[in-house]
Amino acid sequence: MAKHGKRHNTATAVIDKDFEYQPEEAVALAKSNATAKFDETVELHLRTGADPRHADQMIRGVALLPHGVGKTVRVTVFTQGEAVSIAEEAGADFVGSDEIIQRVEGGWVDFDVSIATPDMMGRIGRLGRFLGRRGLMPNPRTGTVVQPDELPRTIREAKLGRVEYRVDRTSLIHVPIGKASFELDQLMDNLTSLMDNIVRARPSGIKGQYIRTAYLTTTMGPSVKMDVASTSALRVE
Repeated sequence: MAKHGKRHNTATAVIDKDFEYQPEEAVALAKSNATAKFDETVELHLRTGADPRHADQMIRGVALLPHGVGKTVRVTVFTQGEAVSIAEEAGADFVGSDEIIQRVEGGWVDFDVSIATPDMMGRIGRLGRFLGRRGLMPNPRTGTVVQPDELPRTIREAKLGRVEYRVDRTSLIHVPIGKASFELDQLMDNLTSLMDNIVRARPSGIKGQYIRTAYLTTTMGPSVKMDVASTSALRVE
């Protein structure tokens, strides 16, 4: 069994691991127990009732967090022609076609979000083995394959705090909601926006309980169990 340090044990002592906290209480506990020397990331972990082996139970989507994720987001755009200048003027960090494709094939993945225009999809298909496992492959379902005139909005949203979520093969969803240094109301706003989006994205193929457990945790801190009903009821007004 792994041994934890004094800091972790002290944090764990104030959390009842069997109690289901209300969302705001859980956020406050997660913040107060983030005592590492760096600004820890706060993450939402959900166990769902989905069976990802079935296409009609795949949970996947994108949420725009109103207060961002607390880090600089590097955006790559795969495009060509006049759309290159549109993407550059919109603030994309890396823009291009064949030269960017070759860099990725050489092992370069120094970015957080990739966007493509439809005319590039036939050429970047081979990048799936480099970008797919990192969740970086442009995909129409997540709004990262867009027409040139949509590039400014998509790039702006990515920079502000556009997060992608998807269920993994163990039926779990893991998504950052910000940094421990955020104010309580900022983390609550981000959590609310994310949960509202995930609940609305419920696939029709899931017939039983959709969200089975919900936890908040930080990079180095213990997890805090949340009341599923209250967490699932969070809505953007």
